[in-house]
Parts: sequence; C-alpha cells; structure tokens
Amino acid sequence: MKPLALCLKGVRVVDLTTVIMGPLATRMLADMGADVIWVESPDGDVLRDYEPMRNPKMGAFSMSVSRNKRSVVLDLKTEAGCEALRELIATADVFVTNIRRKAIKRLGFDEDKVREVRPDIVYCMANGFGSGGPNADKTAYDDVIQAASGLASTFAWNGEPQLVPSILADKVAGVHVAFAIAAALFDRARSGKGATLEIPMAETMAAFNLVEHLGGQTFRPQHGDFSYSRIRTPHRRPRRTQDGWIVILPYSTDNWHRFFEFAGQPELKHDERFASGGERIKHSDELYGLLDDIVKTKTTSEWLDFCDEHSIPASEIVDLEKIGEHPHFAAVGLLQEDEHPTEGAYRYVRDPILVDGEIAPIRHHSPQLGADTKEVMRELGWDDERIKDLLD
Repeated sequence: MKPLALCLKGVRVVDLTTVIMGPLATRMLADMGADVIWVESPDGDVLRDYEPMRNPKMGAFSMSVSRNKRSVVLDLKTEAGCEALRELIATADVFVTNIRRKAIKRLGFDEDKVREVRPDIVYCMANGFGSGGPNADKTAYDDVIQAASGLASTFAWNGEPQLVPSILADKVAGVHVAFAIAAALFDRARSGKGATLEIPMAETMAAFNLVEHLGGQTFRPQHGDFSYSRIRTPHRRPRRTQDGWIVILPYSTDNWHRFFEFAGQPELKHDERFASGGERIKHSDELYGLLDDIVKTKTTSEWLDFCDEHSIPASEIVDLEKIGEHPHFAAVGLLQEDEHPTEGAYRYVRDPILVDGEIAPIRHHSPQLGADTKEVMRELGWDDERIKDLLD
C-alpha cells in the first residue's frame, strides 16, 4: 500500500485563531499534513460551547474544524503564556491569527515582534477589514461581512436584502487564507524568505461577489449594465416537477434545442431571442420565465433521464440533511465514520480534495481543550515543573 500523500508534512503552523475563518483554514492545512498547533485561551474557542455535544467543550461545530490539530492552552495575559507562545513560534513555519490588530500588538505578537523570534516565518493576519481602510479595526462576523461585501444586497434585486443561510463569508475567506499560506510556503521554499499575508474578509468576499457581477463597470467609462443578467432574473430558481423539485440548466444551443423539442415546443428553436448564448443571456427573463410551465409537465426522473441522455446539466433538489444518503455522496464517502477516544462513535465530513487518489486521513481526532499542552511543551524542552507552573 502506497504511503498517503501529505503535501504539507513537516510544516508547523501556530494557529492563534477563533470561530470559523481561521480554524477552517488551518484545518485544511492540517488535513494536508501540517502540524497545526491550535493555541486556545483557558476558556477555549467559543465554538466549543455550541450545541450539540456529548461532553463539555466538545461541540459538534468545533469538532468539524479542529481535527488533525493539537490543542495547547496558553493564558496570554501571563508572561509564562506569552513566553511559551514565543518558544512555539521559534519552531514554526507559519503564524496565523485573526485577533484584531491593536489587540495582537498589545499582546506582543504583531509582525515585528514575531519576526524577532522567527525572521523567515509566514505571518498571516486574517481580519474583517483591510488595514488600509477606515473599517480596519471594526469587529466583523459573517453576517456583518455578508452585508458589508454587497452579498446581502443582491437579494434586493428581486425583493429585500437577505443573508445566505450559511456562514459563507467566513468559509470563502478561510479557503483564501489556506491558499495564500500554501502559496507563501512554496515561495519560502524557493527563496528562503518569509511573507506577510493579509486576508480581510470584506475585501475577499466583495471580490468573490464581483467575479460575475462587475459587468459593464469593467470598462471605463462604464459600457453596459452592472451585473450578470442571467443571475439577476427572478426566474432563476428551482422548478416544481409533477412529483418534486429540480434545477435544469440547458447551456449550449444544442442543449436548448433538445430541451425545446422534448418540451413539445420545437418552434422556440427558431425564436431569435434564444438563438445564441448572447441573446439568451440578454433575454434571460423571458427564457427562464417559460420554464415553470414546461418543467411541471413531467416527473423528476423523466427530466433527469432526458438530461443525462443529452448531457444537459440538471439535478434534483438534494436535502442537505440527508446528503450522506445520496448515491453519489455515499459512493465517494463524503461522510466518514470513526471512533473518537472521548466522544465515541461520530461522523465527519472528509476533505473533498484527493491527493494521488487518496483521502486525507484522521491523524489526530479533534482534541479536547488543552489536550496536547504537555506534549507540545515537552517537545520544546520544558520540564514537568515548568509545565505545571504554566498550567497553574
């Protein structure tokens, strides 16, 4: 059996982050083989207290972002805690934090202080807003960033501003954090020099939103409408079939011709509004406005069989609560089962990335608060008496 490909094996990450963006990013690095040491306060990350849980400080939410990490409790309000963190940083390749800039400076772990300890470190600051703007020191969580980044406003195109029922901004920003750190590590391996990274949630999410929506503002002066009309139409939505719900997205001209024929409306193939991709985008309201009446004439399975036969993108509406039972996700093992040493039998969502065809393994189950403090401090050469003083 070939060894598992752990791309970041040998990389040490000191993780001074909380809640979602940072912990998700460092979990991705941990899944890729990095030794992520999650430095927590004596109270632990707030996610540890979110229900459901079997045991205190082991909430399900926290378990989903803490696997493959080691938990070290340090009280950074004490000199002993700060000294321990400095010694950890001296052994690290990456230091990542989402503590606000003024607070991290007060603690003595701003970039300049950290580089005094480890000059070639990758120093990553992951905050709500970029350091160059007036919001630089504002508190930010996912809901606020959905509003600040323009995401909530997109719902107002067809109603009122809303929030996506997902912590989308945190997760998108977290992926950017992981990518940026991996890129900086690659450059460090070539140049021997560290890097300073800043990944602000607001800018990250605004840029993410504008990929398709910048539209006519791409050109100066503006040429054409802002946004992408196919996405803006209120008719872009799931459709009711005879027995359920489906999303169908004929995309090419051939897709649409076959769709119109199967729908019993072949004359639409000759409608100039739908003759090309550009015209279909321009007339998205009219085109998508036809679909409710068409789709409801057949069952979900009839539509799926037809779409599969002609390579037309389509999917039934999958219930997120039951996604593990879906034939595709069950076949690829998206949800894995294991035995946790303290929490018993449990499920987790594996990292979706395959490396050399292999799934990232569980090397360390999600740790209890401070479970690895003694082990990590001994690795730094601390004796039992010094560790006891640190923990008291």
